[in-house]
Amino acid sequence: MTGPRKLTRSWSDRKIAGVCGGLGKYLNVDPTVIRIIFLIALFLGGGGGLAYLIIWVCAPDGD
Repeated sequence: MTGPRKLTRSWSDRKIAGVCGGLGKYLNVDPTVIRIIFLIALFLGGGGGLAYLIIWVCAPDGD
């Protein structure tokens, strides 16, 4: 039995800080989809940039 999953930033699927790669792995979704969602949120009000920065600061480096 494994413990709870932990959100970490990705080293292997990294474009800027590994946030989208880590979220993609955590949610079992293609990181490109996560990147598009962040970009749409950024252009529709700026929430995507703020969320990205918060995850960048809070999530530890992973794999």
